[in-house]
Amino acid sequence: MPRLGQLRLTSHNLNSGNFRRPFRYAWYLVLHDQLFPFFLVLIPLLGIIAQWLAWRLQIPSILLLLAFGLCLGFWISPDEVLTKLTTAEENVGPRILFPIVSLSVAIILFEGGLTLRWSQLGSGAEIVFRLIAFSSIVTWCLTAIIAKYLLGFSWQLAWLLGAILMVTGPTVVGPLLRQIRPNRRASSVLQWEGILIDPVGAVAAVLVYEIIAHSHFSLFEIITVTTQTLLIGVVLGAVSAVLLVVALRYYLIPDFLHGVSFLVVAIASFWISNVMREESGLVTVTILGICLANQHYVSVEHVLEFKEHLRVLLISCLFIVLGSRLQISDLMEIGWIGIPFVLLLVLVIRPFSVFLATLGSGWDKKEKWFVGAVAPRGIVAAAVASVFGLKLVALGAENGADTAILEKAELLAPVTFMVILGTVTICGLGAGPLARRLGLADANPQGVLFAGAAAWVREVAAALSKYDIRVLLVDTNYGNVAAARMAGLDAKCGNILSEHVQEEQDLAGIGRFFAVTPSDEVNTLAALEYLHVFSRENVYQIASSGKAHGRWQSIPETRRGRMLFASDINHHVLQYMVDDGAIVKSTTFTDSFSMAEFREMHGEDAIVLFCLDAERKLKIRTSTSKYEPVAGETVIALVPNSASNASKQENI
Repeated sequence: MPRLGQLRLTSHNLNSGNFRRPFRYAWYLVLHDQLFPFFLVLIPLLGIIAQWLAWRLQIPSILLLLAFGLCLGFWISPDEVLTKLTTAEENVGPRILFPIVSLSVAIILFEGGLTLRWSQLGSGAEIVFRLIAFSSIVTWCLTAIIAKYLLGFSWQLAWLLGAILMVTGPTVVGPLLRQIRPNRRASSVLQWEGILIDPVGAVAAVLVYEIIAHSHFSLFEIITVTTQTLLIGVVLGAVSAVLLVVALRYYLIPDFLHGVSFLVVAIASFWISNVMREESGLVTVTILGICLANQHYVSVEHVLEFKEHLRVLLISCLFIVLGSRLQISDLMEIGWIGIPFVLLLVLVIRPFSVFLATLGSGWDKKEKWFVGAVAPRGIVAAAVASVFGLKLVALGAENGADTAILEKAELLAPVTFMVILGTVTICGLGAGPLARRLGLADANPQGVLFAGAAAWVREVAAALSKYDIRVLLVDTNYGNVAAARMAGLDAKCGNILSEHVQEEQDLAGIGRFFAVTPSDEVNTLAALEYLHVFSRENVYQIASSGKAHGRWQSIPETRRGRMLFASDINHHVLQYMVDDGAIVKSTTFTDSFSMAEFREMHGEDAIVLFCLDAERKLKIRTSTSKYEPVAGETVIALVPNSASNASKQENI
């Protein structure tokens, strides 16, 4: 099947009648004048479709993104589009494309740095240091060895591949952890490692490339380049962070320019850093993000939300663009030997390097096994491999270059993409079951975080905990917290809006948030605060007590959680019923006992709160949900005092 770049259209074809119909004329515009705009629209469209399908199918999005990219590559590649746009020589496409890719990777790492907080790391700081300082070196060396003897690479090329593949993929690790929800320490270690190892791997790849390109590159020069890179990155990143904090603290930047200003400063810092020392820009933007995330002078949460949306778009586009440059023939050239290469990376090298680096650390063995099994490669590895693959091919074409060393340089990017596909597939499908087998994640992560611990909330939480659904209650009233703990519930004393409370809580097994305090304002603010922790569909709040006065309608739906239970059931109604003797009761429906019999037994005033299906999945009643329990399902309801007394008398 010919590519679009191989199709030729002439004015004769246009006038011959083949393009008289509007549809064919539209395709002519796509193939000729409108190819580049069409490509700009197609890439993000395919990216969002792939992300949506991955969400629906509950699989890692990178798999579908690369699959879409490979399919697009059969038709047209970005190199051909850019070449046709500029009407220049054939290799102009990569020279335009890869600066854009580098800037996009910098933005992704900057956004990743904004999510890293020291308080979340806690006792895992030593483990992260060991993984960066020791595990990465072990991975680098062992990967180079198997690349030499399995893939037949020269030693120089093998060392370069090892440097590229020592990185993990924060763009893959993050969504994977959100899906699995392992315990707090394992999750924090993987997030920190994924962000910090990327610039380290990029710098290592630069050093190896310099050694290949300049055989006289000495040990002193290697140390000098490394020191300069780290120094430039740390200093420039910290200075940029200080400038932004000062500008925000003294209101020198209006609110509507905050997100764009952060983005521009990150890009400018990246470019200036790279001008001073190649590939130091990734260190700079990572340090910039970490400094902004851990300062306590201004809030950056509103900026982080903007960056998260931008990151999703960039990742979607980058994987499809880079995947479309990859040819199936390149993967076929690697051969079957690529399978044991990937398996060794995942099943042997990664676990061995983690265990070796953490010897004597006293780290929990279960967490060590889990971290040792999760190391998917992502966009940074793909971008760095693509850039250096092109550089090495160009270097091999120069006069005097050692062709023996660069004999398989064109396979650098295909091998990296093969590793990305393999590691993401294995980790995406295996990490969840492994975490549950090790007891680091809940097999049924449907737990609930309650903002509030009043009497009726404690009754509801106790009913849920009987079905092995994890509950966590947070309240500022120590009396409520003490009562919850006396009832055997996990409860913390603190303000749900406090940053400290958000960072300190281990949310393993918890996937929903209920804002059920007596204050309507606190509930609304808490729902807004936890939208970025849980998805919008999993954030709920109790109906407002002032709804009859019109205050509830003044709060837009986008700025509050889903209405819990019903629009006429608020905190005061539930608290009054519990004070009056109402109890939370669970009832299993059968073929002979349906909702009609339930209402006849407990009365119309009984409030259905939840429903557990036959697989023990929790269904939450909301103001818009209309469902009827069927046989085999269990209803959790608040039964009034009169109904419960009648029931007791019947049993007597």
